[in-house]
Amino acid sequence: MTASGPGFISLQVRDLDASAAFYEKYLGITRQPGPPHAIVFGTTPAAFAVRDAAPGVDLNSGAQLGLGIGVWMHAPDAQEIHDTLVADGFTITSAPVDGPFGRTFTFADPDGYAITLHDKA
Repeated sequence: MTASGPGFISLQVRDLDASAAFYEKYLGITRQPGPPHAIVFGTTPAAFAVRDAAPGVDLNSGAQLGLGIGVWMHAPDAQEIHDTLVADGFTITSAPVDGPFGRTFTFADPDGYAITLHDKA
């Protein structure tokens, strides 16, 4: 048996509409049809979504959401996105560096998830 890799990635969020608006505005990704408890974006190679918290999940428990999980996305204009996030007051958790994935940096989304952008395809 063999898995081919991620086909779908979703983050549980506190405010579905606000989180979706953040990803639309700052990453330029667009919504696709999806279930009522989630907003799915048309990303490739894996679909990305934000969703309401699953039953029994307390997103306000005090623990950092996504601790230990790495979510990396390709963005040809990573530096421009970085600069816009900084100008709008969002937290950059790892400053831009040039490395094997090109220009790379990590930011905290509205729920505190660490998202890394890189500009090399």
